[in-house]
Amino acid sequence: MAESVKNAEKKKFYITTAIAYASGKPHIGNTYEAVLADAIARFKRKEGYEVFLQTGTDEHGQKIEEKAAAAGVTPQEYVDKVSGEIRRIWDSVGTSYDKFIRTTDKDHEKEVAAIFRKFYEQGDIYKGSYEGWYCTPCESFFTESQLIDGKCPDCGREVKREKEEAYFFRMGKYADRLIEHIETHPDFIRPVSRKNEMMNNFLKKGLQDLCVSRTSFKWGIPVDFDDKHVVYVWLDALTNYITGIGYDVNNPTAQFKKLWPADLHLIGKDILRFHTIYWPIFLMALNLPLPKQVFGHPWLLSGEDKMSKSKGNVIYSDDLIRLFGVDATRYYVLHEMPFDDDGVISWDLFTEKYNSDLANVLGNLVSRTVAMIKKYFGGTVSRRAEAKDEGTDEEFKRMVSSTAATVVQKGDELRIAEALSAIMAVFRRANKYIDETAPWVLAKDEAGKPRLNDALYNLSQAIVTGASLLSPFLPETSAKILSSFGAAERSFEECGVFALQNSVTVTEIPPLFARADMKTLAPEIEKIRRAQIEEANAPAAQSAMANGKTNDGDKNNDGGKGAEEISEISVEDFEKVRLQVGEIVACEKVKKSSKLLHETVKFGNETRSVVSGIAGHYKPEELVGKKAVFVTNLKPVKLCGVLSEGMILAAEDEEGNFSLVCPEKSVKDGTRLG
Repeated sequence: MAESVKNAEKKKFYITTAIAYASGKPHIGNTYEAVLADAIARFKRKEGYEVFLQTGTDEHGQKIEEKAAAAGVTPQEYVDKVSGEIRRIWDSVGTSYDKFIRTTDKDHEKEVAAIFRKFYEQGDIYKGSYEGWYCTPCESFFTESQLIDGKCPDCGREVKREKEEAYFFRMGKYADRLIEHIETHPDFIRPVSRKNEMMNNFLKKGLQDLCVSRTSFKWGIPVDFDDKHVVYVWLDALTNYITGIGYDVNNPTAQFKKLWPADLHLIGKDILRFHTIYWPIFLMALNLPLPKQVFGHPWLLSGEDKMSKSKGNVIYSDDLIRLFGVDATRYYVLHEMPFDDDGVISWDLFTEKYNSDLANVLGNLVSRTVAMIKKYFGGTVSRRAEAKDEGTDEEFKRMVSSTAATVVQKGDELRIAEALSAIMAVFRRANKYIDETAPWVLAKDEAGKPRLNDALYNLSQAIVTGASLLSPFLPETSAKILSSFGAAERSFEECGVFALQNSVTVTEIPPLFARADMKTLAPEIEKIRRAQIEEANAPAAQSAMANGKTNDGDKNNDGGKGAEEISEISVEDFEKVRLQVGEIVACEKVKKSSKLLHETVKFGNETRSVVSGIAGHYKPEELVGKKAVFVTNLKPVKLCGVLSEGMILAAEDEEGNFSLVCPEKSVKDGTRLG
């Protein structure tokens, strides 16, 4: 187990999230980051660190100016409303932040202007003009070579050609120094796959100078020596990590000196370039140390699709909390997100995990243990001096008391899902221990009462240990369990000792997690889905977007980038889509999904892996040997951990009739359409 700092002088741990773009209500994919950051912060506090967690909202930029104008309000009024909504959601999931910064805070705006001036005066910034492809949702310029099929490489949306006067930052001045830092600090960018991506795709190819001001809109921080320009949103937003804790170019505060450098920047993988290339270079120009680690977490996807209101598959934490509770929501997003692969969420998957882990394993364990202690001993069991281990007692105790070391190790590695799995293993083992000791059998004979006492006492201590380890991740549930067993929360070190209470007096509490019935929930879920589709398709959909009621495809929109529907396309656009007849030679269900099938498809001399959401309409064996039409030039993706290199075409009418698109007559697999 990592050495605790609890009894020594406390070490600081400064952690930040990316600040959420104030363009609309964040869905669960966005909210995941706030929950993850909070779990890490609480974990570090439990380790004994003095933690400072900063989060907030990014509130400048062309897109916000446009949305505010469409809504008939000022940009400040617009972001005040959206930022307040984001803060409410962060609070609702229990985010224990120490600072919520807004980039419209006056002290932040003042310091950004001072930083811009400093860069200019020391020769890092120069005036020029920019002509390139601009993506408004991502607030980013791209060169021709960076575009993918003529569209934004980050969100896939249309870009437009723009030219304007701008100030530029000399990125090449610091590029070699940054490369050296990354190569000599292997933990600077995590996971390692993200590090390789940044090095190979950007740094080693050579950095272009970065546009850091704009003149085509006004909603930004003015350049104080050239009022035609406003500071570009990325330079503005990134500096929040230092302005929020008291950085001043002339006289940094004591708090800043204490907290900087950040120990961890927690950000979505889609904005990794800004945080591991641009931000470190800005810091080098300010002669400040770089953050110790930048973790680019994966996305949380909705089923097999990205989140889009037009599909009715956007899931919000508000609805999850209303139907399942705060800690159930926290548990799913923390437990079901792999370390470096995208996670998947759907109503079915959430309900299944809620029932299997929380209602059955944890909730049932606590309820029946409390009930047995009350039934057989009036609510109190004690540690007996003469008690001896019997059966599997020794192995049970060893497993429980060794779990803290695993949780600490996984937590320090930011493998939060694995830490939670280790804790749940304690509760599963405790349920097995009940079956092994069979308290109901021991209770039949007075001679079995001492052994019954010992077994229930052992159970109580395992549950208290598990609940104590659970506190950073499910704080409300942890507190309820500990209260029920009359126990104080144990430190990580104390969790390594099996028994600390001489006696345990239990108190009955309401069920922690009442089992959910999907049949009962289905009407409510369908109501949520239909409301989203109606909003997306309503004539006033654009007005709704302008009022911040949707967040499809926004910057910082981790795990939910939807593309706008296009009613008409040119022949040239259609010719970009490659349609081919393929023969399904093998098919199986995808283990992590009730909706997905994994097909092995033959296209002439080539065989591909395709994942399709058609399990509700076809059994795997029905598809083997069938020929169908596929899109074969889509960018490969992983769905539930399975590679998909294409898309099968299908049709479904309003009455639910479903059919694959298949050739009328037999044609060779691999044949192109069009």
